Order: sequence, then C-alpha cells, then structure tokens
Amino acid sequence: MLRITDRLLTAIDSSLRTLFSPPQAARANPASKAATGNTLTESERRLSSALMRVNHVGEICAQALYTAQALGTANPDLRRHLDAAAREETDHLAWTRERLDELGDRVSLLNPLWYAGAFGIGLLAARVGGERLSLGFVVETERQVEAHLARHMDRLPSGDTASRAIVAQMKEDEARHADDALERGGAPLPAPARGLMRLAAKVMTTVAQRI
Repeated sequence: MLRITDRLLTAIDSSLRTLFSPPQAARANPASKAATGNTLTESERRLSSALMRVNHVGEICAQALYTAQALGTANPDLRRHLDAAAREETDHLAWTRERLDELGDRVSLLNPLWYAGAFGIGLLAARVGGERLSLGFVVETERQVEAHLARHMDRLPSGDTASRAIVAQMKEDEARHADDALERGGAPLPAPARGLMRLAAKVMTTVAQRI
C-alpha cells in the first residue's frame, strides 16, 4: 500500500503532466475514422473550437477530480479504480487537444485555475464524504458531463465529423464511468450539491468558450 507521501508525490506528478505535458492517448483517436474532406466555414470553425476548448477543460477537471479522490481515499481498491478511470480520461484530454490544434485554436488560458478548483472539490469529497459519497460524486459528475456532451452533439456543425466522432466516444466512456461508480456503491448526492455542481459547470463552460 502506498504511503501518503508516495501518494502525494504521485498526485503532484499527475498534476504537472496534465497541465504542462502533451497528453498521450492509449487508444486511437476516433476522429481518424471520421469522413474527411469537409471544409468548415470560419464561423463553424470558431464554434467547433469553442466547444472543443470547453471539452478539453472538462477533461482537465476530470483529471483533477480523479487524482484528488485517489489521493484522498484510504481504500487501495477504490484508488486503483480511480487511477484506471483517470488513464482513460487521458485519452479524451489528448483527443480534444489534437482537435484544437487541427482547428488552429488554443486551450483555455485558465486551465491551472480549473484544475485547482476541481482538485479541491474532489479532495473534499473523498475526505469528508467517505467512499459511497465520493463514488456518488463521480456518478453525478459523469452524468452531468454526459448530458453536456449530448448538447454539444446538437451544436457542433454537421460537417465537423472529426469533432463529432470524438465527442460521441467521450460520451460513451463517461456513461460507462458513471455506471461503474454506481455499481461500486455510489450514493446519490443531495439536491443542493447537484445544483451547485450544475452552477459551477455553467460558469466554467461559459468562461472557457472565450478564455
């Protein structure tokens, strides 16, 4: 079992890699199978860029949440589960970053702030709420992200098949992560907590589209 110092160093390493190193996906980018040759107008490119920047921020936050909860739990089995989910979320981080590069746009300038906020929330959930509430937090987070990605599928230009392929795979993965956490005993969050999470997500998505 990792000692707390080892776990802390692991969390620091994960944080630095998420924020400052190019992410490396373990799976092939879904966009590679999408139809090519579609040309986006400038307004469509800007829309796709804004939405994919928001999705990239979401994956920055996912890394922070999983890393913090892995640090905060004393259950080694749960920690392994959270670490495995974080590795899969790294694929999403890499895919959204690649798509932003292809669109000629940038990631959010506030990524360190988004990461710090999500890390604090995740650590609080792990330390104060216990395992069932911590897993419930994962369930609620992933359900909200799944709904958010569904809305993006409606908004993305029909000709942007690459972005749409990435978002579709992300949506499928997030649903599975929520189901896994629920099966492990995730407890429903109180309504006020769910409302605060939706409010925080609204602020993040609104700001990240521009900054």
